Amino acid sequence: MAEYASNTASKKLIQIDVSSDTVCPWCFVGKKNLDKAIDASKDEYNFEIRWRPFFLDASAPKEGVSKKEFYRKKFGSRCEGLFTRMSETFKGLGLEYDTSGLTGNTLDSHRLIHYTGKHAPDKQHSLVEELCLGYFTQGKFIGEREFLVETAKKLGIEGAEEFLTDPNNGVTEVQEEMEKYSRNITGVPHYTINGKVKLSGAQPPETFQSAFKAVSA
Repeated sequence: MAEYASNTASKKLIQIDVSSDTVCPWCFVGKKNLDKAIDASKDEYNFEIRWRPFFLDASAPKEGVSKKEFYRKKFGSRCEGLFTRMSETFKGLGLEYDTSGLTGNTLDSHRLIHYTGKHAPDKQHSLVEELCLGYFTQGKFIGEREFLVETAKKLGIEGAEEFLTDPNNGVTEVQEEMEKYSRNITGVPHYTINGKVKLSGAQPPETFQSAFKAVSA
């Protein structure tokens, strides 16, 4: 899982557990800010990032529904304002926020993230990046098996297609991780750093850097 680890054994290890959902835009914004903080701190620390499941809406339909219609129904008159805010936030990251396509249940994406964390841990962080890019900027459906398999193949995650074929694979493990890491969380993203410092929300890079210093003091 030490995606950012270097060969310098003398560096202190920063372990970060991230609870998130793959349809949470602020989780992706938070990831981008975390990446900036890690890049600015990589000469001081080794990093191990582990992604944990959270469901913003566990009852979301598995077959997928129009993203725009789903959020209009959920947020009502606030919907357009939220879309505008996210578009501006994503532009600040050099990305285009795409409101097209479908949204729906995220269980299969969490199954894939869990599988990758177990069988190809060095690729889990990159997998989350690719899934979010697809969903938030390319109109991909997070619940589509083909999208998940293509993403896994792109990163060379072996065995992912076979694993996802059986809808029961990984379900128990995802539920166990939910219970262990996200039981008392009311919103995401949520970060636990070295088991000591807890942060919520899409924090700026500077806040993460301060947390790194706090846990390594």
